[in-house]
Amino acid sequence: MKSAFDIKSARLDALAIRLNSMDAAEWESTLAERAAQYQELNMPMVLDIPADANPDDFDITAITSVFRAHQLPLIALRHEDAKTWENIARHHQLAFNESVKVIEPTEDLSHEPVPTTLINQPTVFVSTPVRTGQQVYAENADLIVTGVVSSGAELIADGNIHVYATMRGRAIAGASGRRDARIFIHHMQAELVSVGGIFRNFEQDLPEHLHKKAVQIHLEDNRLVINPINL
Repeated sequence: MKSAFDIKSARLDALAIRLNSMDAAEWESTLAERAAQYQELNMPMVLDIPADANPDDFDITAITSVFRAHQLPLIALRHEDAKTWENIARHHQLAFNESVKVIEPTEDLSHEPVPTTLINQPTVFVSTPVRTGQQVYAENADLIVTGVVSSGAELIADGNIHVYATMRGRAIAGASGRRDARIFIHHMQAELVSVGGIFRNFEQDLPEHLHKKAVQIHLEDNRLVINPINL
């Protein structure tokens, strides 16, 4: 008799939302401005909680209510302290994802895929390929990558992002809210780019003068502008 269902492996892409404020009113205001953009992405969301966050100050009920009010699918919490935050996530019927604390930027990221690479330096330099499923986060820093960034990989920086190779993954600059951040890509094939919370995903190839070309991406009047770079 044929089984009623089969179990197969699958990779689910999600958008990490970094928590910079515990104030639900601030969340309401910000999500009200950006909800339409996030809904267009049609992606589940993971709440990335700062390492020093105090659970007693964290009103998860209020924040999840804000997401629901804007029809945004919050599915999980992420924090490096699994012992404390996993129970909180479970209590609110959310999944939990444990983040990695800190690794040195000279470590070879190609050895083992990691959920998050968190680095605190003015400029972070990554010379190895960033593979599918890996995420590199440069906190309070610019990020420079000279290796190929595969589809399904994610680069996040509070500052600017420079990719001196083929970029097929996602690039999120100005993650802490910096609107003047920029993204520089030597070989543009990105799945998604974001600056200061303004996103654009690419379901179709860019125009010929931008596709697989060197580009610069920045915000202008609250919209993303992609310009070619003449090398």
